[in-house]
This record gives sequence, structure tokens and C-alpha cells, in this order.
Amino acid sequence: MTEPMSFDSSIDRRSVLAATGGAIAAALAGCIGGDGVSATSDDWEYLDDGPDYDGWFDNTGNFEGTVDWTGRDEVTVDVGAGDQGRLFAPPAIQIDAGTTVVWKWSGTGGPHNVVATDETFSSGGATASGDATFEYTFESAGTYRYVCQPHQNGGMVGAVDVV
Repeated sequence: MTEPMSFDSSIDRRSVLAATGGAIAAALAGCIGGDGVSATSDDWEYLDDGPDYDGWFDNTGNFEGTVDWTGRDEVTVDVGAGDQGRLFAPPAIQIDAGTTVVWKWSGTGGPHNVVATDETFSSGGATASGDATFEYTFESAGTYRYVCQPHQNGGMVGAVDVV
């Protein structure tokens, strides 16, 4: 004859629900952003009156304005951000002359590169490596537009405004 199952009476319904809810929340937190790096950040401070990009970002899903990164020696832009890994994050930044911008690949969204539309800088051929980086130090004031060549038609474009 089998013994009836016994339960630990110190575990109540509320404890089980709390543990289950916490596990579900943790699982969802890992799924919400997809595999890519976040395409936006609450930590970014936007310029009140940024440059006019004349429609450059019309097809870019995460453009909310120009992020003010003046006063820094080096800044990092994520390559392959967003749910599908096909955005730059942030897409538009303002920096001081002499600042180095480092573009860091996330490894998602396929092969990417960073190429200035005026040919000022280029990371070379597209790569899907999550370890890839490219850096460029901006010495002259101006607005530099750039693209990921394989994904530019899908809105993977960016701009660096140097003051």
C-alpha cells in the first residue's frame, strides 16, 4: 500500500504565488528587449535645440533627438541595437572637438559597418562579430552623417554633431 503524500504546511499559497511571480518577472525581463542592446536609454540627456538633420532620421525607429555627450573624452555608440539588432544607439550625439567615438558591435542583427557619408571615416567591411569595435577621434566641428551599409535602407543611420 502506498503512503499518502505529505506537504510541508509551512509553505502557504501566498509564498508559492510570490515565488512564481518573481520567476515569471525575471524570465520576462530577459525577453522584453530581444537579443539586441537597448535602442534607447532613460540616462540619455537630449539637447533642447539640436541640429536639423533634414529628414535623415525619418526611417530610424529610435531617434528621439540628439544626445548631449559634450564634456567627455570618449563616448560609445552601440552597433546592432534594438529588437532586431539593426539600429545605432544612440543614433545622434553631440560631442566636443577632440572627443573619440567608439562604436561597439553587439553581435546581433547580422553584419554591420560604420561608414561616413562624406567618407571621413569607415570601419571597413561589415562584420557580425560581437567583439568588434571601431573608433574615430573628431577634430573638426561639423555634422557627420554615417550609415551601416548593409542596413541603411532599413533606417540604420546615425549622426555625430561636433561643436
